Amino acid sequence: MTVKVRRIVKQEIDVPGLGEQIKRARESDERSVTYLAKTVGISRNYWYQLESEAVLGGVAEDTLRKIEEVLGADFGVRFNEH
Repeated sequence: MTVKVRRIVKQEIDVPGLGEQIKRARESDERSVTYLAKTVGISRNYWYQLESEAVLGGVAEDTLRKIEEVLGADFGVRFNEH
C-alpha cells in the first residue's frame, strides 16, 4: 500500500472591472439572470454579487469559466503557470 501526498496550491489574482464585464455580457444576452445562474450552478443573488464585485473571498476559477461558457465570452482572466 502507498499513501498519496497532495499539495493544493491556491493562486489568486485581482481582475479589475470583471464584474462590469460579466454584467455587459449578460445584458447583451436575451436569457434571464435566473436561467444563466442556474445553468452555471450558482444562485441569482451570487450572480448579482459578482456583477457588483461584492463577492467576499473571490470567485472560483471553474465558476468563472462556466460563466464565460454560458455567455460565450472570454474575460481575459489568465493565471501565470509556473
